[in-house]
Amino acid sequence: MNALRHLPNLISLLRVALVGPALWFLLQLRYAEALATVFVAGASDALDGYLAKRYAWHSRIGAVLDPLADKILLIASYIALAYLQLVPLWLAVLILARDLIIVTGATAYYFLIVRIDMTPSISSKINTVAQIALVLLVIVAQLLPWLAPDVIAYAIWAVAATSVWSGVSYVAVWSRHALRAAARHE
Repeated sequence: MNALRHLPNLISLLRVALVGPALWFLLQLRYAEALATVFVAGASDALDGYLAKRYAWHSRIGAVLDPLADKILLIASYIALAYLQLVPLWLAVLILARDLIIVTGATAYYFLIVRIDMTPSISSKINTVAQIALVLLVIVAQLLPWLAPDVIAYAIWAVAATSVWSGVSYVAVWSRHALRAAARHE
């Protein structure tokens, strides 16, 4: 049973390993295979989170690996979808910018202020689900051309809104933490 505690980390590594095939399928316009691969990767995110929480199989590496696996999969997917002109380039740039701001801020906080264990906010969890859903929806739309383009347009704006919301939320929360830490050291 003790060896099973590493299962969430192995699932996260599987998600990273699925990025290459998912991108290859997308760029080859093999949408059915891309859909299956991205779906498995997205579902693995829910599974590793459930296992870690349900059985308290938390680890320091898992706290980094799980969100990193999400970011690698989603950023790669959005860059590929923008390249294929299936989502607007500005959305891929927005998602990448949000993640870079969060990672840069967390790294600076970690090294300049204090070691932290970042836990995802509710806005970040909603954003991740929205991003995964949009990737799946866009791929499904390639397989089912009758799917209303308005649905995708609304989903694009929803992802943009949740990306901004979660990004601003992280900046606000961690800026307050940094100001409090600075005030304690004065």
